[in-house]
Amino acid sequence: MVLEGPVLDLVATADFQRLWGIRQTGFAHLVFPGANHTRLEHSLGTYSVAGRIAERLGLDESDRGVVRAAALLHDLGHGPFSHTLDAPMEEVLGHGHEVRSRELIEGTRGDGTLPAILERAGWSPRLVADLVDPKSPATRPDARREILHGAIDADRIDYLQRDAHYTGVAHGAIDAERLLDTLRAPRGRLVFAEKGRSAVEGFLVGRALMYSTVYFHKTVRAAEMMAQGALERSPGYPESAAASFDWTDGDWLYRMRAEGGVSAGLALGLVTRSLYKRLPGRKTLAAPRTRAWRRLLGRPAERRALEDDLATRAKAPPGSVLLDLSGLVPRGDPAADWGEIGLLEDGKVSYPFRQPSLWLLLATRPPSDWAVSVYVAPRWRDAVERVVARDPSSLP
Repeated sequence: MVLEGPVLDLVATADFQRLWGIRQTGFAHLVFPGANHTRLEHSLGTYSVAGRIAERLGLDESDRGVVRAAALLHDLGHGPFSHTLDAPMEEVLGHGHEVRSRELIEGTRGDGTLPAILERAGWSPRLVADLVDPKSPATRPDARREILHGAIDADRIDYLQRDAHYTGVAHGAIDAERLLDTLRAPRGRLVFAEKGRSAVEGFLVGRALMYSTVYFHKTVRAAEMMAQGALERSPGYPESAAASFDWTDGDWLYRMRAEGGVSAGLALGLVTRSLYKRLPGRKTLAAPRTRAWRRLLGRPAERRALEDDLATRAKAPPGSVLLDLSGLVPRGDPAADWGEIGLLEDGKVSYPFRQPSLWLLLATRPPSDWAVSVYVAPRWRDAVERVVARDPSSLP
């Protein structure tokens, strides 16, 4: 892969170079010590994979340039530790990292360097931004869009290989070469030749195993909840937190420690790997309880009040108890996502992954066994456990 011309200019911008300071897998390095790779490396990898796909599909030079630029810039909007602070970002800003990427690409945020480079290269900033952050469902198949937004796309192909390599989790490895070799685009729709079916199946299962083994590992989640708790309990939150999403990982840890109070304690625990412990929470929930908990997903202030109420009952300080509700986050229908993967044979496209099967059950299983997890500072673990055991209704 050679970087030259406008691509090299994009890489040299401060917004792109910031990605050196953002770990790709958040706090996974606390469990998998090799996982110190960054968003910048992943962005370059996605650029390479997207370019190879565009060439293989025979896109013209203009379209290849736009696709590569979108692949390169797709993660500019990530906050510190990648997806770790996605929930506070939504609470504070009202949108996620894709919108932040769009703002930088179009020049509505930042110094306008990125759109100027894109325009000089003949690549529409609006078109690049639309590939990074599609505002509406596609009205017709568009291979350019599907290269970056599909069940199997350039982004996922790169990060699964990269994350499996650096974490050492072998069952996350995928056959990327076979996937790329069997890609086709009849009438603008990305599909795979029938001979690539086993590679597709391996991709789907490998992705599911990476989620359950790495991304939702209970200790990784403990660190992520501590980081979220530190930001949410910083002075002036949520209004004061908007600028924090422009920081690097190192900036964030330094500034959280400088805040004092609960935020400083949680940040220090992340630096020294003094992590919260998971207590028995809720693996399954009856329908009324599921509704009560899911209501808290959209009401983070109420969730924080419940956390601190549990801490108070245990005579522990605020911030000693953190609730992880990620097991309740609606994920749509994973089978429907996989169901859009087409296989091409004898000129006809079929969708075999829409049908139930044993391997599909594995590929679409939830990444966590817990609907609700309770994380507690080690010093207060026994006290909180006694509160929950004595009064099960303390957890709705």
